[in-house]
Amino acid sequence: MSHGWSIKQLDVSNAFLHGDLQERVYLSQPPGFEDSSHPHHVCHLHKALYGLKQAPRAWYMKFSAYIQQMGFHRCPCNQSLFTHRQGSDIIMLLIYVDDILITGSSPSSIRSFISHLSAAFHMKDLGDAHFFLGLQITRNESTITVTQTRYLLSLLQKFELAGAKPVSTHIASSTSLTVGEGTLLSDSTYYRRLVGSLQYLTLTRPDISYAVHNVCQFMHHPHDSHLIAVKRVFQYLKGTLNIGLHFVKTPPIALRGFCDADWAGSRDDRRSMTGFAIYMGDNLLSWGAKKQATMSRSTAEAEYRALASTTAELMWFIHLLKSIGYLLPAPTLCCDNLSAINMAENPVFHHRTKHIEIDVHFVREQVARGSLSLQHISGPAQIADIFTKPLCVAKFLPNRTKLFIGPIPP
Repeated sequence: MSHGWSIKQLDVSNAFLHGDLQERVYLSQPPGFEDSSHPHHVCHLHKALYGLKQAPRAWYMKFSAYIQQMGFHRCPCNQSLFTHRQGSDIIMLLIYVDDILITGSSPSSIRSFISHLSAAFHMKDLGDAHFFLGLQITRNESTITVTQTRYLLSLLQKFELAGAKPVSTHIASSTSLTVGEGTLLSDSTYYRRLVGSLQYLTLTRPDISYAVHNVCQFMHHPHDSHLIAVKRVFQYLKGTLNIGLHFVKTPPIALRGFCDADWAGSRDDRRSMTGFAIYMGDNLLSWGAKKQATMSRSTAEAEYRALASTTAELMWFIHLLKSIGYLLPAPTLCCDNLSAINMAENPVFHHRTKHIEIDVHFVREQVARGSLSLQHISGPAQIADIFTKPLCVAKFLPNRTKLFIGPIPP
């Protein structure tokens, strides 16, 4: 978005039929095409067919080999991303099965590349990207907005929730769900379908990440209290149908991350919740809400584990951007816990942190090398709060604004 490049979308027709099989695969003679002279013979397949478990891999190998012959390089951090550089021009290609996005600095080079692809594979040139994998892409001169309004409307109709009464937040501030609370649902299929549908919505709605992660923990044994919590998320979404994720024009500046933890927030196992958000300029690149794998013995330990997982995410972005030619200064990671920052910067605290030694060494090494800068911020300035705990309306709405999600601009 910072360069104003257009994004083109391609669709491959019968993608899996292009793949060449590396394994020996045999097929019974199809009905109506039997060889009467050899009725017991089988067909030896050389090309993939739909339904073969090898078909997706065979197609990917065929496509990636072709564009690498054209001078593209596969990104080591993301096997679906390919880049091509020629002088000052760059083309970037992202593939997901048979859907392709292409962008770059030279429109003429992109047109030439698309014509070469169309000659090798049967493709449909869909023009500028507007609808990709269920994501609606709206663009004006200064903003790209990604929404899932059409998908959300279909969910409301499918689950008969179109008449739900809108609410201001996705989860009540007093909510604390536990295993076995309430009456066991006689059929858990409906609950699982609801929650599974919500997981895909978090691609453009980071504001519901905490609530969705919360209700996902009870899919194996849902009760009526858990179903009420899921329906509340849909009530919130009903009132915010046209909200999406905004990307604005901003120069490629340093990454900035926020991390937070809710110590012993789970009433069932007393594990803590990690929440993080990573920005480039004003654009939100990555976010998450996830329960920590082990129990933490203190707030500082919970915060430090959040610090370590967010550092790993930041380092991945640094390597990804470096692989496509962007060298950025060391990112800044903001944390509202001084003890966690002290553990990362001061080796004197080693004797207190032996049980989390790997995380301590990992973050401390990044700080010592200058690859990461830690910054203490106040609690009210912590954007990641929205991913770790239920918030009242007065706190939730300002935090949602800081995620740069909002209505589709004109």
